[in-house]
Amino acid sequence: MPPLPDEESTETSAKKPPRPWRHKFGDAFRGLKLGIRGHSSFFVHFFFSVLVLAAAIMLGCTLEQWGLLVGCIGMVLTAELFNSALETLVRCLDEQSREHAKPVLDIAAGAVLLASITAAIIGAAIFATILFVGKG
Repeated sequence: MPPLPDEESTETSAKKPPRPWRHKFGDAFRGLKLGIRGHSSFFVHFFFSVLVLAAAIMLGCTLEQWGLLVGCIGMVLTAELFNSALETLVRCLDEQSREHAKPVLDIAAGAVLLASITAAIIGAAIFATILFVGKG
């Protein structure tokens, strides 16, 4: 009887020593750097993030409003990083495989668009509330 997936992964992990957390974090920071560098879309989102944060400071947002704004910024930048990761992966494929992967890239771009629109609506609601109603 072949081993179950959990048993197999336990046997495999027992053969290799676990990687230290600092190596895992090092890989994650390197991935963040690679995802940011060379992707103009990330810089566009980052620019607007800075504008949103500056507006939040100037308008004196509450803690809850800050939480929503920072959450939205994180959501958009994370979606952009996933999109960049897929674009990088597709670049490694041969021409025929790239053509088959085009819908994947379109879906990832759609996810970034949806995250951006959602963030813009939430940000507009927060800022409109402060400007036209009060602190909220």
